[in-house]
Amino acid sequence: MSRVRGSITSVCLALFVAACGSGTGGSPGTGGSGSGGTSGGQNGGTTSSQNGGSTSSQNGGTSGSDNGGSTSSDNGGSTSSQNGGTTSSPSGGAGGKSNGGTTSTPNGGTTNNPQGGASGSANGGTTSIPSGGTSANPNGGVAGGGSGGKATGGNPAGGTNGGTGGVTSNGGSQAGGTQGSGGASSAGGSAAPSTVLITSANGAFWKTGSATDSTGNATITVNDTSVAQTWEGFGGAFNEKGWKYLTDAGQSVQDQAMQLLFGSDGCKFAWGRIPIGASDYALARYTDDEVSSGTDANMDHFSIDQDKKYLIPYIQAAQKVKSDIRFWGSPWTPPTWMKTGPFTATTDDSGTTSSNFDSGNMKSDSATLTAYAQYLVKWVQAFKDQGINVEVVAPQNEPNYVLHYPSCHWDTSTFVTFVGTYLGPAISKAGLSLKVMDGTLSNSGSTADLDVGQKVLQDSTAKGYCGAIGVQWGMSDQGPVNTLKGLAGSMSIWLSETKCGGTMGSTAPAPNDFSYAHDTWGYITGAIKNGLTGYNAWNMVLDPGGLGIDDHRKWPQNALLVVSSGALTVTPVYYVYRHISQFVDPGAKVVGTTGGDSIAFKNPDGSLVAVMYNSSGAGTYTVSIGGKKLQFAIPGSAWATLKVKP
Repeated sequence: MSRVRGSITSVCLALFVAACGSGTGGSPGTGGSGSGGTSGGQNGGTTSSQNGGSTSSQNGGTSGSDNGGSTSSDNGGSTSSQNGGTTSSPSGGAGGKSNGGTTSTPNGGTTNNPQGGASGSANGGTTSIPSGGTSANPNGGVAGGGSGGKATGGNPAGGTNGGTGGVTSNGGSQAGGTQGSGGASSAGGSAAPSTVLITSANGAFWKTGSATDSTGNATITVNDTSVAQTWEGFGGAFNEKGWKYLTDAGQSVQDQAMQLLFGSDGCKFAWGRIPIGASDYALARYTDDEVSSGTDANMDHFSIDQDKKYLIPYIQAAQKVKSDIRFWGSPWTPPTWMKTGPFTATTDDSGTTSSNFDSGNMKSDSATLTAYAQYLVKWVQAFKDQGINVEVVAPQNEPNYVLHYPSCHWDTSTFVTFVGTYLGPAISKAGLSLKVMDGTLSNSGSTADLDVGQKVLQDSTAKGYCGAIGVQWGMSDQGPVNTLKGLAGSMSIWLSETKCGGTMGSTAPAPNDFSYAHDTWGYITGAIKNGLTGYNAWNMVLDPGGLGIDDHRKWPQNALLVVSSGALTVTPVYYVYRHISQFVDPGAKVVGTTGGDSIAFKNPDGSLVAVMYNSSGAGTYTVSIGGKKLQFAIPGSAWATLKVKP
């Protein structure tokens, strides 16, 4: 009833203001707590003052109005508007945010209001509160957890009916939203904030802070005139097991995970790696062209039916959140009829593998290599028919690893010949805008994969078909990378798979702990400083056990998100990726830094991003960036991201 009275008051006051000649442009919200206040308030504000309005208003309207207000309100709503405004007033929020609130509070709006009122509207609070928060919320909450309501206005919470809850942030729950400011003075909204600061410590992930001008000595200096490589983005691997765990948990958890990984207020992953056939985190062993006997040179038995069960729905769910995501593919094994024995896991224990999907050697005859080139081309075409455009394809994952999971050994000469004589020409004949990856190259305790990578780049024909080099594990170290870079010219060089952590042979669940997050920070910064142009996480989603389909060696591996008993847990390493990937756009330049454990980028829009880790106790950092010095508090053993638009 109180909201009905507030709405009537809003209309009456709005008519009065309109009669006095008020304009259509919004005025700044006055007084009160800005958006992102206590968890008890609607849309992240306090219960008495929301989104920068007057002490009793919501979203900058006149006193008593709900999410809209008179023609003098920040949101620019009409006199009868409650959750937003007419289509003539897109937002009016400060810093480009909806309705003067934080980015986690869209505030509904009329059905034709540009604000919308998506399922991301949430009410802040701790991570255990069912209404959750958007993925930009310091709680680690995700889009989809909202308080429901109609998109047609009348419900101050706004938004379409939301999901059933936020997620747990591994490392502790977190307090509600952040202090915000009132609306901007123009109806169309003002520019995004010129400075953004986020910190993450163990038990206190994704906290919004503030920085002040300083004249002190800089802890870290960003030199944006010292320009290195162009950054192509972060990504992760789509595996069957991840999607199985998400589908078992239900639609709400699926939506939450997709927002966290690909949403604009999440990691914003730019790339997705797709297994061609089974990886070691498939549900079972398969390829897309198996026959009971003989061969299938004409690909008569080629089918992506298995891919349509898990991989393709997983990918398409990501595309719904990030429509411009890009893809590359890699096989763990060719069809088994293209391999020859012995089928022994020579990289592991030299024991005989349980099936011909595992281990074995790639045949080198022309008929087999021709068929394999057609297999990869057909796979790319089939996925394109599903709306998935694969831009780069690798002939083999780790060509010198043969283990008790899908794998295959390639000798160097066969790999080079296949790329230059078979796969490259087959791609050209098919008219595909597809490049070959020189990789993925790993280190099996020898230089075998490095030899593969070098020989491809030393063969002018093979190199001409390549668009990227994929390195992982020890192959991303400075020595091997420098060797490859010396031959690659301007070719992209990506970290194709990060180290996954965990302990081989362990019967315990995957650790998914702060220690692994810290290790991964070192992997990422090391790769960037070594000149790599992209970085791929391994499993984005797993269960607590973290086991693949290796039927000999148990290895519980870490993931960014963990699904258990129908709930989603955000692991510490997720935040390490997000501290960089949410703020650094593809096309950014890596720029120089001095002082501290840090990396920095200059985005295409000119904004500067510095990301750092404080290995000491809590203290104060001063960062020289974009012609100014900014000082802020940083917790001990914590990351900080500082984004500045000069």
